[in-house]
Amino acid sequence: MRTTIRTRRLVTVLLAVLAGYFLLPLYWLVIAATKNTGDLINSSPLWFASPQLFSNLAELVSFGDGIFWRWILNSVVYAGVGAIGATFISACAGYALAKCEFRGREALFDVILAGVLLPMTALGLPLFLLMSKLGLANTYWAVLLPSLVSPFGVYLSRVYAATVPDDVLDAARSDGAGEWRIFLKIVLRIMSPALVTIFLFQFVAIWNNYFLPLVMLSDNQLYPITLGLTSWQGFADRQPILQTLTVVGALVSVIPLIVLSGALQRFWRAGLTEGSVRE
Repeated sequence: MRTTIRTRRLVTVLLAVLAGYFLLPLYWLVIAATKNTGDLINSSPLWFASPQLFSNLAELVSFGDGIFWRWILNSVVYAGVGAIGATFISACAGYALAKCEFRGREALFDVILAGVLLPMTALGLPLFLLMSKLGLANTYWAVLLPSLVSPFGVYLSRVYAATVPDDVLDAARSDGAGEWRIFLKIVLRIMSPALVTIFLFQFVAIWNNYFLPLVMLSDNQLYPITLGLTSWQGFADRQPILQTLTVVGALVSVIPLIVLSGALQRFWRAGLTEGSVRE
């Protein structure tokens, strides 16, 4: 019993240390966002100095005719539309690969699985050349179309779709339901934990993506928040206020991710086939 208690205490302490380690950058970001440019450079990095968060926020939203809000809106469009589209496409592909018999199915899945290993930096130049040929470079489509592809999402969807009971599908077909109705009404509900995971992973990946917009976009009105803040940072030596605005903008940019992760937690705890089969 004493060994068990000591082990639990040790695990608790270890988890607390790890949590502190991972939360330290966020803590610094909150502290830094309350400082002016001088205090950001000269004061203690882990404690307040003449806090002026609201003043910094007002400066952030008004600087450059409110370009920050345009970047936030662009990020919402890129990440929201891209994540929803990638989730639905991944679900369709995963279900087809798991439940439909056709020639070359395993070979196709192997090719898709290999796509998980390809870094975005290796695909940047080919994607840019392709979008240039199509006349889509420096448009919203140049970022949105590549974001609709998620090899990992297809892999996870196939794993979850394989667990969908065949008896449920056969019963639905016996009742006269078509394949699309079965997929939309039954399969998607059973796969909901996987779909939430795919959506969140894809949303975060697109929201934080810097390289693809850097390659595709030249108009700052089309920038997402990552590229926009980086462009500010590049001019901070000539306009020192941009150093502070970049930090405050970074703090604002992580809030949607925190809110989204918290809102979707309950779906991860849901059972995979809860309520799908009744005896």
